[in-house]
Amino acid sequence: MDYLLTVERLTKSFGGVMAVWDVSFKVQKGQLVGIIGPNGAGKTTLINLITGFVKPDKGKVIFKGEDITGLSPYKIAQKGIARSFQVVRPFLHLPSYKNLIIPLYSKRVKALRGGKYGDRDLVALDLLEDVGFEKDSSVPYKVASSLPHGYLKRLELARCLALRPELLILDELFSGMSMSEVAATMPIIEKLKEGGMTIIMVEHRLRELFRIADTVIVLNFGEKIAEGRPSEIIENELVKAAYLGAESA
Repeated sequence: MDYLLTVERLTKSFGGVMAVWDVSFKVQKGQLVGIIGPNGAGKTTLINLITGFVKPDKGKVIFKGEDITGLSPYKIAQKGIARSFQVVRPFLHLPSYKNLIIPLYSKRVKALRGGKYGDRDLVALDLLEDVGFEKDSSVPYKVASSLPHGYLKRLELARCLALRPELLILDELFSGMSMSEVAATMPIIEKLKEGGMTIIMVEHRLRELFRIADTVIVLNFGEKIAEGRPSEIIENELVKAAYLGAESA
């Protein structure tokens, strides 16, 4: 079986503190993989290792059969991995749709479009509509600093999609969202999955994640303690002790 992403025994410590220890997993094309665990479990460090923001002490990251371990983040992005951040990082003083211009000018997008960029403003507006911005309203034209948090999160998602990735990594997309904002965003993720997008989601909103994930990986103190279908993870005693039980306490 061919895997889009293979993570082999990734390990990273900071000043003697083990953040990620010997973590391995594989992601098939079209899968939605959830990564969960208590605060400090190493989830974001794992994503940073995959996307080049942190270099591993040991281990490998294989994407489409190519070893991309330790490459710069922009090189990894060019190869087709886009990631969001827990804390949104828009260009606050630019209109929302202009926040998508940088990825739309990328070498990757130009290559995928046969050397032509097309009308980037129209592409940006279409992408914003895809993630829940009202195209015929003034919202896409408002400066990012004026947007509510839920819109900023969806703007972050749109910037990832503008790169036309083959693997989309979302680091706590739902954090800070209200229940209504999460409910409005869930169909967007479901549509991406139905369209064949491969997605990794680091998430604390377990109920929503378990509805859409094919596989869930559980980290605790930097180690992978479980991997399986959501129904299996719910019944796993190690997970209950390390995470689910603590959450319900």
